[in-house]
Amino acid sequence: MVVEGEVPPPPAAVHTRHHLLPWKDDGPAAPAILGFQPSAMVDHISRVDWSLLDRIPGERGGSQQVAVEDLEHILSEVNTHILPFLDGDASPVRTIAGGSVANTVRGLAAGFGVSCGIIGACGDDDQGRQFVCNMSSSGVDLSRLRMKEGPTGQCACLVDADGNRTMRPCLSHAVKLQAHELTKEDFVGSQWLVVRYNSFNLEAIHAAIKMAKQEGVSISMDLASFEMVRDFRKPLLGVLKSGLVDLCFANEDEARELLRGEPKADPEAAVAFLSKHCRWAVVTLGPKGCIAKQGKKIVRVPAIECLHAIDATGAGDLFASGFLYGLVTGLSLEDCCKVGSCSGGSVIRSLGGEVRPENWQWMYKQMRIKGLRIPDSLE
Repeated sequence: MVVEGEVPPPPAAVHTRHHLLPWKDDGPAAPAILGFQPSAMVDHISRVDWSLLDRIPGERGGSQQVAVEDLEHILSEVNTHILPFLDGDASPVRTIAGGSVANTVRGLAAGFGVSCGIIGACGDDDQGRQFVCNMSSSGVDLSRLRMKEGPTGQCACLVDADGNRTMRPCLSHAVKLQAHELTKEDFVGSQWLVVRYNSFNLEAIHAAIKMAKQEGVSISMDLASFEMVRDFRKPLLGVLKSGLVDLCFANEDEARELLRGEPKADPEAAVAFLSKHCRWAVVTLGPKGCIAKQGKKIVRVPAIECLHAIDATGAGDLFASGFLYGLVTGLSLEDCCKVGSCSGGSVIRSLGGEVRPENWQWMYKQMRIKGLRIPDSLE
């Protein structure tokens, strides 16, 4: 398998400490935004032809867990189904730190200059070291990331010729942070905690949300995938109805599954349902933009026009980056959506869930056109 670049050497003392970068009481202020991703992950992203997508388990376009042997088979088949190189890509396959939460906090740190950290665990293997190096080089605080003995999670991200992605994560043997390992010090002083709904980590998610709320931290939750909502809808409703989630993101497919069996299951009905339980509710609609609600205020914002859409991987994650940037800087609901539209548009211009430098510049240009101020640190 072809991988872009070599894995850099690990930071000093990575193997000798439970926390990668221990913090001190008199150290820097806590990150404004924390991401909770119990298992670190690396994504193997490639553009492949339809025939491979027809041969792998699960539905095309979604995200479905696979066993280790299935992941290995998919990755072994990738090179025989690669589509031609894209301009600017050094390799037809990119391997980078991944996971929805990691994508969001990396985008906030690298593109918006917001102080961010991540809570979770990575393995003591090449993938774990790659996760560490990629996230730290993007400015993400890793003092709450634990390194454990064992493998790091991996995901095959398969992108078709139209830019649609199919995800096959493998976390069955990956190390992860358990609920009992969380401490209030993980959350003290932060403003927001970003989580992704996942039935496999529900105990840890519940614990993180509860502990964060006790420390005055607001909660942002993404609904993960239409399969996750469809197959584990009841516990999801329990999380939402707890009233502990302040902001919820769903895409159109997830919104439809959330309201399965209801008289109306359209985005308008979904954002109305979510807003009963969350202060902010957002349903993203891909090329049709988004609809958002806060209290009685509802806004619709069109997607930013992007003529060079290559890969939809991370579009929702980076939309969340822009929206959260808007919230922490005091923007209106509409302007939060506009920033999210710009940041979501920036990531689909290249392969993978990490925005490249030239695409950050594209995003800043779009923000200026819309009258949105770019971060002061980037002026």
